Amino acid sequence: MPFNPDAATLSPSLRRAKPGAGEDEVDITPMIDITFLLLIFFLVTSTPDQESSVRLPEALHGEAVSQLESTVFTIGEASGPLAPIYAADGKIDEFLLPEDAASRDAAIQKAVEAGLVDNKPNVIVKADKSVAYRHVAAVVTSISRVEGVNLHLAVLDTD
Repeated sequence: MPFNPDAATLSPSLRRAKPGAGEDEVDITPMIDITFLLLIFFLVTSTPDQESSVRLPEALHGEAVSQLESTVFTIGEASGPLAPIYAADGKIDEFLLPEDAASRDAAIQKAVEAGLVDNKPNVIVKADKSVAYRHVAAVVTSISRVEGVNLHLAVLDTD
């Protein structure tokens, strides 16, 4: 390195620092890679929430109905004399209908009428295959009191 007389007379605070001195940097690229790998691993290995689904009976005949044009009711497994009924596709607690028969009947009819206003003429009833038919019949009876709906019972397609 050549001698620079001006640099010898400068105070240490005014001298130029050597390139790379005092510049400590951490390369976080490997940490980001590991984070994404862990995210992908957990997304691939996780199982969807089994509590919100019902086990449907298998179908022998029939055609599919679009859920986008349908009002959907889900009947869960009965834990007592009444089966829980949800005004949604799945067992979602915020859509649980009341246990009182009159209130439940009114809530079902109100949901079906709201579906008709939203241009949803189809009504799909999803019931767990272990649900007694009397629970399904009660929902079907409530739905049938509303004019102009097409009622469909959901089944599992075996194909």
